Amino acid sequence: MTATATATKKSRPIAVGAKVSKITVAIVLAFVVVLPLVRMMTCLSASDFSGVVQNPNFKKALLNSVVYTTAATVISVVLAYLLAICTVRVDIKCKRLLGVVLTLPMLIPSISHGTGLIILFGNNGLITNILGMNGSSYIYGAPGIILGSVMYAFPVAYIMLSDVLRYENMSVYEAADILGIGRFRAFLRISLPYMKKPLIAAFFSTFAMIVTDYGVPLRIGGQEKTLSSLMYEEAIGRSELGHGAVYGLILLIPAIFAFVIDLLGRERGTTSFVTALGKASTRPLHRTLAYVFCGLMCVFALLPIVAFVLLALVENYPNDMSVTWRNFAYILEGDGGRYLVNSLAIALITAIVGTSIGFFTAYLTARMPSASTKVLHLLSITSMAIPGMVLGIAYLMTFAGSSLYGTLMILVMANTAHFLSSPYLMMYNSFGKMNENLEAVGATLGISRLRMLWRVFLPQSFGTLAEMFSYLFVNSMMTISAVAFLASNDTRPISLMIKELERSPRIGYIAVVSILILLVNIIIKIAVERVKTASARKRME
Repeated sequence: MTATATATKKSRPIAVGAKVSKITVAIVLAFVVVLPLVRMMTCLSASDFSGVVQNPNFKKALLNSVVYTTAATVISVVLAYLLAICTVRVDIKCKRLLGVVLTLPMLIPSISHGTGLIILFGNNGLITNILGMNGSSYIYGAPGIILGSVMYAFPVAYIMLSDVLRYENMSVYEAADILGIGRFRAFLRISLPYMKKPLIAAFFSTFAMIVTDYGVPLRIGGQEKTLSSLMYEEAIGRSELGHGAVYGLILLIPAIFAFVIDLLGRERGTTSFVTALGKASTRPLHRTLAYVFCGLMCVFALLPIVAFVLLALVENYPNDMSVTWRNFAYILEGDGGRYLVNSLAIALITAIVGTSIGFFTAYLTARMPSASTKVLHLLSITSMAIPGMVLGIAYLMTFAGSSLYGTLMILVMANTAHFLSSPYLMMYNSFGKMNENLEAVGATLGISRLRMLWRVFLPQSFGTLAEMFSYLFVNSMMTISAVAFLASNDTRPISLMIKELERSPRIGYIAVVSILILLVNIIIKIAVERVKTASARKRME
């Protein structure tokens, strides 16, 4: 028997196994993502649409959503772009520490940002008391929604834009200097065209993120309604799932638009290579401005967290400012301790399951391309276009009354479906950067794909795996969108306590919940960074 015939026989089981694997993964993804959405859409009636349109608050909420979200998005992207320039293009110290501080707001739920603003600028807030403005706060309504949304969203835009700036080819600017082109003209002719697509992608991603969030407007919006807060009130407050689903479909429009923009940006990305990263500016004026701006943004990011810590550690703000652990004891000894355990279990299982699915799916799509690969890839990134609230209502309408509803399993399913796309793309891109001939070399040496996966691909992508785990864990710890519709009293995560405690006379309890979530996420982030560092050192040895 010739070597060719032997190789052909060996390849047949591999090809069959690959097809079976792809079909299996596609069925799983269709079940957890596509099926609930289809079910939600088929349950809608004409009365649901008319009920939403005839709601006297609908038009005002629609206008508010567009205006407030646009304002918050523009502010977030501008701040993020300036921050990216300061941390990438200017020679300042402690860049790593700045990056950590500026992204801390990503580690707490959006509703916590609204609560933080109330603690700071509310009618009895820390800053309003210091400035003698007690009883005359204007933070509620539009100002609070916009400011809270900026706090919630600007770190995401900053990460997106700083990553793009970090890999820009700086040799073009050196050529511009030689030709005598001024810095402002170079900015208009070189920087803006280069950043056009990333800025557009950051704008629409941030817009979709803010417009679908109900945490901030629900907490600090006051009488001002948005589509997302109306959706929450209809679905949770009044149990009008049909109306909530209609609001969800409306909110899907900007999310899908952002998804398409991002997808087109990836497909049409430049293939040029970076020839010169360039040196960061050392001019005293640039460094001074960068330090001042980064310092102000760090204060902006840390103020709510500092306020949480202060209120959590005082007896009863503002009447009794003595230091105490009673607020922590009240939360942890009551339902909060049980809810925290639920959150840890949900986040841990979601991180393990999501990382495993994302890794295996990315291997199938990136390393075993076929006609079915594009379908599987599309299924894997579809959830990126689905807001958490929409997914939650879809799951509620699909699984209500079943044995799954209210269990930890359905919460893990919803979180995995909600957050899978980004970790999947991390691994997909990581696999795409590896030598495309590795499998062929392995086959020549008689090494099976499974062994190659275990001995070669897994060690090479361990850092990405750690990032995937971290992303899924952190987001599962702080999410309130999908799980708000699916959790029972026995499986309720701790993030949902923030909404439950808003009527409590002691706002310190809410501060404790936010701090607990933040501490857990910081611990996970530190642990992941150490694992990545140890793994990198081991590979270098």
